[in-house]
Amino acid sequence: MKIALINGSPRVKHTSSGILLNSIKPKLHDNNSIEEFNFKTSEIKSDDLEQISRCNVILFAFPLYVDGIPSHLLRCLYQMEKYFGSNINNDIIVYAIVNAGFYEGKQAGLAIEMMKNWAEKAKLKWGQGIGIGGGGMMSMIENSTATKGRMKDVHIALTHLAKNIIVCKSADEIYTTPGIPRIAYIIGGNMGWRQSAKKNGLKAKDLSRVSGKVW
Repeated sequence: MKIALINGSPRVKHTSSGILLNSIKPKLHDNNSIEEFNFKTSEIKSDDLEQISRCNVILFAFPLYVDGIPSHLLRCLYQMEKYFGSNINNDIIVYAIVNAGFYEGKQAGLAIEMMKNWAEKAKLKWGQGIGIGGGGMMSMIENSTATKGRMKDVHIALTHLAKNIIVCKSADEIYTTPGIPRIAYIIGGNMGWRQSAKKNGLKAKDLSRVSGKVW
C-alpha cells in the first residue's frame, strides 16, 4: 500500500506538522511505501499531483489558522479536488492531523469538518481526523512515548490513527490535549511571546497594540 504524507504548514522548517508526521511515520512502515510532500505554496506541481493520485491513502498534517485551513493549503485542495473529481481512482482514503496553538484539541473540529466536506467533494473517502492542542509543545513529543511523558496522549492518538490507516478504516475523530494544566500552558505561551518581543526590540505592552491602537 502507498501512503502519501502531506505537510501542509507554510513554514519552511521546524514545523509542528512535520514533527507529528515524523512521529507517526514509523507506525506506518509495515510493508507500506511512504511518499512525502510539502505544500508550502498555493500550487502543487503536476508531477506531485500525479504521484499522490497513485497512493491508496493521503494523510494531511497542518496547523489551525483562524479555526480553519491555511489559505495556501486551501488553494492546493481546490487543485486536488479538480484533479480527483475527473479521475477514476476514487478508492483513496483521506486522514488529517490538525495541530492548534490553542490548548484544547477540540478547537480543530471545524477544520476537520472542512476536510471531511472536501473529501466528499473530491470524490474521495473520509477516514478520520485528529485534533491536537498545545501546538507550542510539539517539540516535546520526541521525549515522550505512549506510556510516559507530557505528550503521552498525543502518542496514543497517533497510534490509533496509524492502526486505522494501515487497514484503511474509518473511525470517529479524536481530540487530545497536552499533559500539563491549561494555566501552565498559557503562562508558558505568554512568556514565549514576551521573549520574542524583547528579541525584536519591543516591550510587553507592545503586544497589545493593533493598528496603532491599544486594546
